[in-house]
Amino acid sequence: MATILVTGATGTIGSEIVRLLKAAGQPVRALTRKAEKAAELEGQGVEAAVGDLGAPETLAAALDGIERVLLLSSADERQVEQQASLIAAARAAGVAQIVKISALGASADSPIFLAQAHAETERQLKEAGLAWTIIQPHSFMQNLLGSAGSIASQGVFYGAMGQGKVGLVDTRDIAAVAAATLTEEGHAGQTYIVTGPESLTQAQLAEKLSAALGKPVQYVDIPAEQLVESLLGFGVPAFMAKDLGLLNQVFAAGYGDLVTDTVRQVAHKEPISFDQFARDYADAFRG
Repeated sequence: MATILVTGATGTIGSEIVRLLKAAGQPVRALTRKAEKAAELEGQGVEAAVGDLGAPETLAAALDGIERVLLLSSADERQVEQQASLIAAARAAGVAQIVKISALGASADSPIFLAQAHAETERQLKEAGLAWTIIQPHSFMQNLLGSAGSIASQGVFYGAMGQGKVGLVDTRDIAAVAAATLTEEGHAGQTYIVTGPESLTQAQLAEKLSAALGKPVQYVDIPAEQLVESLLGFGVPAFMAKDLGLLNQVFAAGYGDLVTDTVRQVAHKEPISFDQFARDYADAFRG
């Protein structure tokens, strides 16, 4: 059984993919930029490699003997360049397949920078001569953990989505879909849109959080410009703050109202509901 390389292996999705592959008895190598993280992974019985998509010279050793790669990296203004380095190195190493975690709405015509970046990497991957699979997840339920502080202290979270419904997906389900595409045949050349089981407004999320936490939680809608200013004040990089402001506007306009059956069809499991997510992360939201 050939080893799978997982990039972004210490992030929210990557670490869950590594866990699922290891639990299934699949040999897996986790790529991390930091030696201390590699040591931590090795201590958990996971083979680790130190490498950086921003340093192409570090990738050949990480890819030695690898048949399939999970391509995932944190949001970065150099994302296209960094992921292109991995694709080129994988091709040189004789990798058979790359599974890329992209994003719903990836398009060269999108006003959102990261949507453009993902679209460009998708294009490069399809032209690289390798088998490919693209996973386009909807907005993450776990993104709401960024508001855990205000929910715990004030019972409030903010956004600029109005009454727009969003098919939020739990990152654990994204990982389950990715793990299936890495270990089963028949996924080459496929693009999978991954959502949660229902499309909900922010006000409905607040109701569900209230039920899970046993205290009132309220969603407060603010102008997108105010949201961006707030994010900048919290130290969010300018490109990311702008993207999040635009994404909120896109969702407010109704473009996030989408639900697919990918989790059931590809990961062979029931998708995690927001009610379940809220119960699972209740302690975080209580502070």
